[in-house]
Amino acid sequence: MVKNVVDVVFGGLTYWMFGYALSFGPDPGNNPFVGWGEFFVDAGPETMGQKFTTFIFQMSFATTATTIVSGAMAERTKLTSYIVFSLFNTVIYCIPAHWFWGAKGFLNDLGVVDIAGVGPVHLLGGTTGLVATLLLKPRTGRFCEGQSAPPMGCPTNVMLGMFMLWWGWLGFNCGSTFGIRGGKWKLAARSAVSTIMSSMGGGLSSLSLTFILCKGKFDIADIVNGILGALVSITGMCAIAHPWEAIVIGLLAGLYTTGTTRLVERLRIDDPVGVIPVHLVCGLWGLTATGLLLSRFGILNTRTVDNKLHINSRKIMVSLPPRSDYQYQDVPDILTRTST
Repeated sequence: MVKNVVDVVFGGLTYWMFGYALSFGPDPGNNPFVGWGEFFVDAGPETMGQKFTTFIFQMSFATTATTIVSGAMAERTKLTSYIVFSLFNTVIYCIPAHWFWGAKGFLNDLGVVDIAGVGPVHLLGGTTGLVATLLLKPRTGRFCEGQSAPPMGCPTNVMLGMFMLWWGWLGFNCGSTFGIRGGKWKLAARSAVSTIMSSMGGGLSSLSLTFILCKGKFDIADIVNGILGALVSITGMCAIAHPWEAIVIGLLAGLYTTGTTRLVERLRIDDPVGVIPVHLVCGLWGLTATGLLLSRFGILNTRTVDNKLHINSRKIMVSLPPRSDYQYQDVPDILTRTST
C-alpha cells in the first residue's frame, strides 16, 4: 500500500514536471514520437479548464500504469529503490500516451482507437511488469521442488479490492468521454453498460474454467483476475461497443487470464498478483478486439482533425488530447452503427 502512495506522490510530481510535456506538449519539437513544451504545467484563465482537466486525468493514468508494475515486483524491492523507479516510470508511460492521444502521435495519425487506455496504461504496465519480474528473479523459495505457491493472505481483502476496482473502472471508462454535455452523456452511458457487460462475461468464463480445472472447486485468484482482465479488455472500445460485443470480449478475456496464469507458473515467472495475464495479455487482446470489431462492423476510417477524433467523418469521442468543448451532433449515427 505504501508503494501505491509513492506512485501518486512521486509519479504525480514527475508527470507535472515533464510527463505532460512529453505527452501533449504543443511547442516546436513536438513530433510523431514525443511531445514537447509546457513543462511544469500551469495555465492562464483562458486555457486552465481544458489543460488542468487533461492534466489531472492523464496523471491518474500515468500513476496507474506504475501501480500495475508494483504488483509484479511484490516482496522483492526496497522502498527506496521503488521510489526511484516510480519517479522515472512516468517517461515509460508518457511517450506511448503521445503515440495514441497526442495531436501528432503516429498511432493517432494511423487511426488507432483507444478510448480509455488499454494500450498506454494496461498493455504498457503489463509489459513493464513482465520485464521487472524477470529482472528481479523469483522470490526466495518460490519454485523449489515439491513446494506449492504461498497461500493467499486474505481472500476477503482480495475480493474487497476487486469490488473497489470494479466500480472504479466505471469512473475511468465513463470519464474518458470527458463530460456529459451534448451527446457525451450517451457515450458515458454506453461505456458504463459495456464495462459491466464485459466484466460479467469475464466472471462467467473464469468461474466456469476454474471450476473445471480445480475439479469442482473455485479459485479466488482466477475469479478476480478473470473479471479484472475483462475490464482491461473493454477499455479500448468501451464507448462504442455493443453489449453483446462487450460480453464476447469479456468471455475470452476470462479464459485468457485463467490459462495464462498457469502458463506463467509453468515458465517459473514469479507474478504474485497476475499482472501478466490481466494487463499484458488482456491489454493486447483489448487492442486486437477493438481493431477486429470496428473493422468488421463498418468503422474503418479514423483520423484526427483539429484535435478531434473522427470515425467515418463523425465526431464521437474526446479530443486527442481530451478537451471539454466538443459538439457531438453526429453521435446517434455511431450509437446505432450497423454491419456493412
